[in-house]
Amino acid sequence: MDYNTALRKASSLCSRQEFCCSEIKKKLENWEVTSSQQEKIISVLIQEKFIDESRFAMAYVRDKFRFNKWGRHKIRWQLKQKAIPDEIINNALTQIEEEEYKQTLTSLIKSKLKQIQNRDIQKQKAALIRNATSKGFEMDVIIPVVEQLLLKK
Repeated sequence: MDYNTALRKASSLCSRQEFCCSEIKKKLENWEVTSSQQEKIISVLIQEKFIDESRFAMAYVRDKFRFNKWGRHKIRWQLKQKAIPDEIINNALTQIEEEEYKQTLTSLIKSKLKQIQNRDIQKQKAALIRNATSKGFEMDVIIPVVEQLLLKK
């Protein structure tokens, strides 16, 4: 694919949805664009504000937290996989309000608790903690919520 076609195609994609540099780079590689042209295209897309890693990270954090119910650890890890700088990740994660974070975790744990068949409190606690950590929530937030919910039972 030639430079102009690839640039048009990439800018069209970026105008419809947020992408980060690494995602566009993968697409350009799939289109068999040379690495020197890839760099030029990405540079143009950044200059023209089609790609903005900070804007991408903010949208990513918002969507993954609200719709997928992911915790900070999982979101951070996924953004690192996309080669987003730590400073941008940290900034984007600050938009998650602590109260909303705990409410999301609580509702996640409540719904998991309904599914657990085992009556042994320790096994319930272990299952709830495993589930919450797999969603990317931190242990220091999980433990108090789990203990509070198990005491209410």
